[in-house]
Amino acid sequence: MSSSTYKLVCPHCHGRMRIRTSEGQHIFLRIAYLQCTEENCSWSVRAEFQMTHELSPSGEPNPTVNLPRAPKALRQKSWRNPRNDEQQMDFIVELESEEQ
Repeated sequence: MSSSTYKLVCPHCHGRMRIRTSEGQHIFLRIAYLQCTEENCSWSVRAEFQMTHELSPSGEPNPTVNLPRAPKALRQKSWRNPRNDEQQMDFIVELESEEQ
């Protein structure tokens, strides 16, 4: 399994941002406090990270988790791997085809 790290970039100096602290507001919402690591900039900001749509179903579903399924156009945005431009299979479309 490969890991990925979301790179946060300061819009002022284009330096790396770090998450100083964060707090959960809801199972789908986390508030984060960020700061630019460039000493001359040091810009700080409050950010919200929110889960909005299900792109593919969980293999271990939790009945309390209820997000709307993403429309196909939104799922297609997640298919592309920017490193090698390969497309991933759309599991939800496969399931919907099997149900019909």
